[in-house]
Amino acid sequence: MSDDILKIITNDTKNLIDSMDIVTPSMYASFFEKFSSSHNLSMDDECKLAKDLLDRECENIKDLQARATKNVNQLNSSTNKAINAIKEQDTDLLNEALHETEELKKEVELLRKTVYKDGLTNVNNRKWLQDNVLEEERKFKISGTLAIIDLNYFKDINDTHGHIVGDKVLIYIAAQLQKAKGIVVRYGGDEFIIIFKKDTPKEIAEKRLEAIRNSIINKNLKIKDAAFKVSFSYGVQEFKKDDYLNNIIDYADKNMYRDKTQIKKIVTGI
Repeated sequence: MSDDILKIITNDTKNLIDSMDIVTPSMYASFFEKFSSSHNLSMDDECKLAKDLLDRECENIKDLQARATKNVNQLNSSTNKAINAIKEQDTDLLNEALHETEELKKEVELLRKTVYKDGLTNVNNRKWLQDNVLEEERKFKISGTLAIIDLNYFKDINDTHGHIVGDKVLIYIAAQLQKAKGIVVRYGGDEFIIIFKKDTPKEIAEKRLEAIRNSIINKNLKIKDAAFKVSFSYGVQEFKKDDYLNNIIDYADKNMYRDKTQIKKIVTGI
């Protein structure tokens, strides 16, 4: 079992339970097994799988902790140098502190990417959404426009062409969605969210997504001797500061399913 497949299964499970108030161990196991089965992964050796998963997660946490500790120590050192340089008017020492701080900033940016990027598609993950757009109560701390995107016939693609092809489709769709000029978030499985700034009204967001979808529908994706089309449906809803995320997603979902009914009549070849 590859690390990438394990990450995908884990992330899909986390995304599913994120909005649930209560999750029992048996519920988590059931969800994990469901996503494992979709990747043709046997759960016969569940203890070994759990141990591998825990070991890898612990290594990731240890690595993040080590890097964070190193950065904190470096920041403390650079700050002390800067203070001493200012007190003593030592230009060389101040330049040294400035250089160390600039290098530290680069390392912090790398850490941010590790924490906030989806491992498969390289767009933002739900943690980014929670930490940068929402308050603790899952209320928006900004105003803007939200679009929710769901792939059409994605299960059929997985069943027909395999999950490796399905993953490539997700990567392709994520890259195309970035053309909408919003911040793309992989919300879970084959669902994405795009956050547009408040100067992008609903009508403009819809036009951008429609243009991207039309471009995608007109292309055939080829896998060996097979060719197929992909498409997505979308729903868009404006939101204001202090609106609840779940409420806005519900509104956007209703718009998306109306759109899905229409677009499925157009898409063929899947």
